Amino acid sequence: MSTQEHVILVNAQGEVIGTQEKYAAHTSHTPLHLAFSSWLFNSQGECLVTRRALSKKAWPGVWTNSVCGHPQTGERTEHALIRRCRYEIGVEITDLTPIALDFRYCETDPSGIVENEICPVYAAKLVSPLNLNPDEVMAVEWVALESLFHAVGATPWAFSPWMVSQVAIAHKALRQFAAEQTS
Repeated sequence: MSTQEHVILVNAQGEVIGTQEKYAAHTSHTPLHLAFSSWLFNSQGECLVTRRALSKKAWPGVWTNSVCGHPQTGERTEHALIRRCRYEIGVEITDLTPIALDFRYCETDPSGIVENEICPVYAAKLVSPLNLNPDEVMAVEWVALESLFHAVGATPWAFSPWMVSQVAIAHKALRQFAAEQTS
């Protein structure tokens, strides 16, 4: 993956207004930009949660949903998601399904780095073995979705704020997707 990955800057209406190098964009004054978030499931309906590498600029070492990232100029969100799944955890996916296309959030991590994203949420089925990129992910767990929802409710501080918010708004759609993986 290029070290020159960028984010696509957008205005409040989601209209593209430019680009900025990804690392430089993420500061205490991060501009609004496009992103995506995914929840990956296996054939038993379990969800893959990942622990962000300690080298990550924002929320290092925090548990989060499966894979997140930023589309690049001219790249459809679905293609960006497939690219990031391959890069971060070395997997192929199928059944890519929109869960919450209008998700948007702005949160500040303990070091002061802000995430400010229009971030559609997807679910997908993982269909190949994991091959973790240690620059992105330091640990993974397969978790029953209801157990994960309980953990997020009991200890929201242990998870990324975007994951906590996604559980709150998309739990029904995630349950449905997980159930479909076992049938």
